[in-house]
Amino acid sequence: MAIPISYNIRNLIVRKTTTLMTGAGIAMTVAVLLAVLGLVSGLQSAFESSGDPLHVLVLRKGGNAELTSLLTQEQFQIVKNFNGIASKNGQPMASLEIVTVINLPSVENPEGSNVTLRGLSRRGVEMRNLSMIAGRPFNEGQREVMVGKSVAKRYPNAQLGKQLRFGRGLWTVVGVMDGHGSSIDSEIFADGPQVASDYNRPDTYSSALLQATDEVAAAALTKALEADRRLNLTVLGEKEYYSAQTSASSAPIKFLGFFVCIVMAVGSCFAAMNTMYAAVARRAKEVGTLRILGFTQGSILVSFLLESLLLSLLGGLIACVVVLPLNSVTTGVGNFATFSETSFNIHIGPEVMVVGVLFSLILGAVGGLLPARQAAKKEILTALREV
Repeated sequence: MAIPISYNIRNLIVRKTTTLMTGAGIAMTVAVLLAVLGLVSGLQSAFESSGDPLHVLVLRKGGNAELTSLLTQEQFQIVKNFNGIASKNGQPMASLEIVTVINLPSVENPEGSNVTLRGLSRRGVEMRNLSMIAGRPFNEGQREVMVGKSVAKRYPNAQLGKQLRFGRGLWTVVGVMDGHGSSIDSEIFADGPQVASDYNRPDTYSSALLQATDEVAAAALTKALEADRRLNLTVLGEKEYYSAQTSASSAPIKFLGFFVCIVMAVGSCFAAMNTMYAAVARRAKEVGTLRILGFTQGSILVSFLLESLLLSLLGGLIACVVVLPLNSVTTGVGNFATFSETSFNIHIGPEVMVVGVLFSLILGAVGGLLPARQAAKKEILTALREV
């Protein structure tokens, strides 16, 4: 015969102060985990939204990041004539690009953070999935830039109509672009030849972006380019490239966050255990009475364990409520592949909350098992004699 769950709920309500304090301790641990998972989820969403399955990225041999890659004009002239590249108005959908970083001060960091500057052609802009939410695209040959919406949001100097100083002079912000959650939101676009001139790299760029006619052609194009010994190139699918950046950026966050969570989880388990041990000690006569009424040791063990799970569930739900205001908050993290800051929105969705609640239940199960076992093993006469 099972003990009704209403018995456990009433006991938690009667001990409301202890219940709330223990629940709050568990909630703090779970809230840290949810914040970490929200950061990682937001970062992954930003990179997963980046890239097109038809896009092929061309880097120097052995290169794994555009910032450290070198690609010459001569190589690009050969690359853009390979079979499988889509065309528009008789011209190949290919963009030679230069990538560097500039330092911009922000409200959070007045000394400045690195932001990715991408010099490209208007054809390169057309190949991206972006839309203008303010202003217009840059004019070729002019010192004009388009900034991602996250850059405009986080950096006061990167507002429409203002000027940024980098390279050899001032550049006017003429447009704010929406990359629809992709890495474009964290970048600044400018005319490629003008950027190359400012940084004394007229003939040496960073990478080339190619658009294939279909996914089969993209795979064939990748193999053909890598097999050409004249070029000595590394060729990646754009999706594959951004997936590698996700791993490089999120790994340190995961490690530090999970380490803190583990330390706090140990403390939360002990808090739940102490609460349940105290409950067992205070309710010794109740345990004896339950045994007299015919409830088995197994029923008592399950009842006290269930009570601990309810206590931890309360902590998990409190944590979900506490971290909800973080949802969609824009933040940034250093990208170890590009040495610049990637801006993204913290994303605490239903799947993240489910993980947090499950984690809280694990804490309750670990913290409540031994006290529940002690309650179940009490002899009837011994329990009735305890004050």
